[in-house]
Amino acid sequence: MPEDIQKIFTQNLNRLLSSHGKTQLDLAKYLEVSNTTVNNWSKGYNTPRMDKIDRICKFFGVTRENLLKDHCGEEPDYYMDEDARDMAEFLFKNPKYKVLFDASRKVKAEDIEFVKKMINRMSGDDES
Repeated sequence: MPEDIQKIFTQNLNRLLSSHGKTQLDLAKYLEVSNTTVNNWSKGYNTPRMDKIDRICKFFGVTRENLLKDHCGEEPDYYMDEDARDMAEFLFKNPKYKVLFDASRKVKAEDIEFVKKMINRMSGDDES
């Protein structure tokens, strides 16, 4: 990979790790590579093959362009999905709801329906 693309990839990889709250170890486990390999990518020592780049894109839910294009001076498109963009905008405009969002991330999958019913009862939307 040309040096300028390698530098851009490194910057974008580190930005995506940070913005998604993921660690190099999280990515290494997902890709089934060593943590040293991901560390070398994040320091700009090496770059992955295209098959790994595609898997990195899948991990972050982004396109190749998000990894390989220089985004300097432009606002990155963090929200590829319209629903995610709408939720982020709602939380930005209504910060008091952030505590509920943060708490929901800790709920066990099997308790989600129970919590949803509780919230519906509290808001007057009880469907039972």
